[in-house]
Amino acid sequence: MSGRDLRAFLSSHRTEDMEKLTQRVKAELGITKYKPVQYDKLQAMVEAKKLHSEKTEHKMKKCLQVVKERKESSLLLQHRQVWTSENHKLSRARERGEADLRNFLTRSSSEAGEDGDLFTGLLRFDLSLEHEREAFRLATVEPVCQLREDLLYRVMSHPPAANQHTEWVQVLQQVVSVREQQQAVMDRLQDECVALEQELSAAGLEERLDAAAMEEYVSVLERIPEEVLTAHCPYPEAKESIIRAFINMSEKYSVRLETARSRLLGLDRNCGWNEEDHLRFLHIVGQYSPELRNHRGLYMDMLQRILPHVSRAELSAHERTWDWYRFSVEQERLLLESWHREHTFLWLRTLRLLEDARVIYDNEQSLQNDRLHQQHICAQLRQKLQLWHEQQEEVARMEAAVAARWQEEEKERQKEELEREHAKRSRQKQQVQEFHEKQRRRRAEWRCWEEKRLAQLRREMDEQARRDKERVQFREKLLQHRQQEQQTKERLKKREDEEREERLQTLRNQVAIVAEADPERMMGQTEAWRTHIQPDKEEFMLQRPLYNVHTYTDTQIVADPRVRIEQALRTAGLHHTHYARALLSEIPPPKPPRRDTESTAFKS
Repeated sequence: MSGRDLRAFLSSHRTEDMEKLTQRVKAELGITKYKPVQYDKLQAMVEAKKLHSEKTEHKMKKCLQVVKERKESSLLLQHRQVWTSENHKLSRARERGEADLRNFLTRSSSEAGEDGDLFTGLLRFDLSLEHEREAFRLATVEPVCQLREDLLYRVMSHPPAANQHTEWVQVLQQVVSVREQQQAVMDRLQDECVALEQELSAAGLEERLDAAAMEEYVSVLERIPEEVLTAHCPYPEAKESIIRAFINMSEKYSVRLETARSRLLGLDRNCGWNEEDHLRFLHIVGQYSPELRNHRGLYMDMLQRILPHVSRAELSAHERTWDWYRFSVEQERLLLESWHREHTFLWLRTLRLLEDARVIYDNEQSLQNDRLHQQHICAQLRQKLQLWHEQQEEVARMEAAVAARWQEEEKERQKEELEREHAKRSRQKQQVQEFHEKQRRRRAEWRCWEEKRLAQLRREMDEQARRDKERVQFREKLLQHRQQEQQTKERLKKREDEEREERLQTLRNQVAIVAEADPERMMGQTEAWRTHIQPDKEEFMLQRPLYNVHTYTDTQIVADPRVRIEQALRTAGLHHTHYARALLSEIPPPKPPRRDTESTAFKS
């Protein structure tokens, strides 16, 4: 039942109506009293429902616990994978750094002359540190590893027995003693690490370097290059505009840098946290690369594990503060890089402009000096031009005489060419006539051959037509013979069908229904039912149906698996396929057919 049908049912049928209908039916049937309520059964049903609900609640709690444990194990597995890869990377980086430092010290001690003693001392100090690390490992780490291997061997080879209680108590005391020693060693190392960090932070070297770098950048921003101030420029206005451009650029970047620094007011390098927690925060965030899936959820989970005294809201606020601090520092760095790039470009452009100004000034001076020299040269050029015109006129007269002689020679040459062309055309005309004569003879021969070939093809086609006509007559006779055989078979089959129909009719007459139809008796009340009905009630009279129904009901039709399968195939759009026909032909009916209705028409 769909949601719409359920709403219609709920809106049209109410509980009061059902109760009224129940009372009405019971009143008609003579039932005037209700059955007594069985409270014991109701109590048992309530207890069973309560037990079922408690079991369901227990299962839900268990499922939630399992889901929580699986989620925790999944997070721990992801953390383990990340930290394992980070451990391998750090180990390789440490080994590579130690190897590079050792190679550098070895190469420097062998190549350095005066500073050889310094590098030799560094190598000795490195060797002594290595000996100290090895001694510390043998004194602290090696006993723990040996004790662990000894315990594993005892547990795996000789399981604990009841009579060895004293021995195992001694082993436990030894384990507790080793653990206390290791904890003391770790506390001492932690104290030394904290003292060293405080000593380094007390020096304040990094802060002083940052402050000095900022003061140096500010002084550089406000300074104009010495080359620009001391450069010689023949145009004072151009030099003033260049100096003004440097001043404007310095003021623009100074304002931007001051705006970027104003964002960092009240923020230190640790963003309000102590240095240890901030360093842990940075180290953990740096281990989870953004390429990892759900990297922020992973490092937030690890931060909550490492820093349990910090809430998730404080972690998120510190993350935003740290992002803002990095953004401000990066913007300040980009401003300084942009200023350096623009300053370099402006400085190079200024040098090029100054050089161009000097070149232009030198060109103007040289142009004034060259004008007098050009006037003198122009006078000399006029004289030479007059002489050149006279020479050109003489050359033109000589060229006209040469052209006249060349025209006469060209006319004689063209006349000879015409005579040779006439003789050549005569020879070509004779060759064309010979070619046409040969073509006429060839066409006559080809026409004679085509007439012979056409006559031969006509004879062959007449012979083939005669053969085809004989073949068609033979096929017609063969077809008439087959049609006669087919008609004979059909008459025989028709006679067999008539005989089979007569036999079937005889069988139908033998199994015909003899009893007469009495629907009133079939649908009427029985004697047993009449005895239960009170005598004062009117007897229910069934009306006679309008017509006799000799067919199947919808329930009987739907009960047939062939109908359901055909409907499913039609819904899927497969009822026209070969697969559907084969499937429906193999499905048997719900009841086997009667033997007298079995068809033998298509059986061989």
